[in-house]
Amino acid sequence: MQLDMNRLPCIAVGIDDGYACTKVALPDGRLIATPSRAHIGQSKVSWIRQAEQLIFEYETDGTVYSVGDVEATSTRFEGYACSGLNRAIVQHALQCADLEGALVKAVSGLPVSSFYRNGGGHRDAAINAKRENLLVPVHPRNGAMTAEITDHEVLPEALAAWYDHVITEKDGVARLDQDRVRKPIAVVDIGGRTTDTVVVRHQGILHGSSGSCDIGLLDVKESLSDALEARFDLQTLNDRLVTRALETQAIRLFGRDYDVSQEVLAAKHELVERLHGELRRQLGSAVELDCVLFVGGGAVALAEHIRDWFRNQLIAPQPAFANARGMLKFLLHVCGEERDQ
Repeated sequence: MQLDMNRLPCIAVGIDDGYACTKVALPDGRLIATPSRAHIGQSKVSWIRQAEQLIFEYETDGTVYSVGDVEATSTRFEGYACSGLNRAIVQHALQCADLEGALVKAVSGLPVSSFYRNGGGHRDAAINAKRENLLVPVHPRNGAMTAEITDHEVLPEALAAWYDHVITEKDGVARLDQDRVRKPIAVVDIGGRTTDTVVVRHQGILHGSSGSCDIGLLDVKESLSDALEARFDLQTLNDRLVTRALETQAIRLFGRDYDVSQEVLAAKHELVERLHGELRRQLGSAVELDCVLFVGGGAVALAEHIRDWFRNQLIAPQPAFANARGMLKFLLHVCGEERDQ
């Protein structure tokens, strides 16, 4: 079908394409989350009712990817942010956000240590590679029109949540909260593969206290998987079952339901101890900061475990979407101003 590109809507989108979950923020206020779950190759599943379809195929750069309720390829590899697997998952998230056929202006992110060098300089090669990756076309194989990303900016992930914190919106009007801008703050983004920390004072990033560590919710899933395989004498356990067990603290095997709350608690405790030690090393007691703001999916999953780490800590509203919201706010309210300067 021939498309009139001038008539297609152009949508600003914040895309937090994490290792565990991909979140999308849209100007109409919608927030969409889809698991970062895909594998290379066709799904080899025929759907009796198309309305019940749970796996979708996408083709990019000559390779087919199946996205959705699949036995997933791990996203925990160097280069995921610039891979076809990443592009397919992002395209699926855009389709789930009803952006079929739209032209998209997007902002996504990189972990702080992937964006900045230790001294504060930008890692230009990594940033450009990430920017170019999402510009490569991805085609749904079910006949749907592509959501085409025509413009793509990249932010440090935890810094995106800072933009979400300082740019407030009310009745469709955005403003920069000068009180929040002036106060020193640490943003801690507990993600899938990494935990990012950014300390901002007077709109400057303090790199001595900022950075990334390879600790995240996927470590919980890995520990939980090992524990469940040992308990039930299994050689392997697929990712979908482990994810469900983590969310519900129960697992169904061989037609029976089992309580696995103790295994879930133990897996979370291991991560919490490692993460607490790392944040204490970076931030100390946070006595000089106005607040320590927790964001990311981990701030939801670990809320009861992290609630008393700092006297001045806060958990952002809908913390899993803080980065995506901040990316969208940056695109709508900051990006244009910077280009005009």
